[in-house]
Formats: sequence, C-alpha cells, structure tokens
Amino acid sequence: MSTVFSKIISGEIPSYKIYEDKDTFAFLDINPESKGHLLIVPKVEEDKIYDLSDEKWDAVWRTAKKLAKHMDNVLDKRILMKVIGTDVPHAHVHLIPFNEEWQQGLVVDVSPEEMQEITDKLKLY
Repeated sequence: MSTVFSKIISGEIPSYKIYEDKDTFAFLDINPESKGHLLIVPKVEEDKIYDLSDEKWDAVWRTAKKLAKHMDNVLDKRILMKVIGTDVPHAHVHLIPFNEEWQQGLVVDVSPEEMQEITDKLKLY
C-alpha cells in the first residue's frame, strides 16, 4: 500500500517541495513545529529508518546535512534533526528551525502564502 509520503513524491498529493534527488524528497511539514519545518523522506518505502539499506540511509543523511546547512544559512537559525518513526509508516527525518515555539512544543499556524514564501526561499532544485 502506498504511503502518504509516496503519494506526495509521485505528485498525487500536492506539497511544498524544497528539494529532490534520485533517492530523496524534501518538503515542508503541513503541521510545523516552527516555520520552515521540513521532512526528508527516501523515495523507497521503508517503515523504519533503521531498516533502510546502507545506500538509502546514507542518501537520507547526506540530504539532511545539505538542507540543514542551507536552512541555517538562509534562516539564520540552528536546525534541529528529529526522527520519530511512529507517525507515518515511511522512514523520514524532520529538520526544524529552532525557536521558542519549538521549545514550548507548539505547532504553529502557517498560511498557504507563508508556506509558498518559505518554499521559494528554501528550495534547492
């Protein structure tokens, strides 16, 4: 069965795409913990991140490193990396710009216009 992330990767579900390469896809989280919160997913469906092949594991973390550095430079904020592994049965990494909202554990409201503005600022493709 195709996960919601596979449907996003295929374009069946729209997203605010930030980055894509042959192995990974990154897009803004629609329930962000802070503005700019994004997800990196491998294009292969694997439930648990630690079950990825070494090649796919490396691809996810290379993308995470590239995007975290890019986000730090563009947003001028420390970037948190988080792997939860329970919310969607498709391996993924969260990159979250650090701020007081995140410290408090709140989800912030971000309008579609703001999502598009952030996408345009961060996209790397």
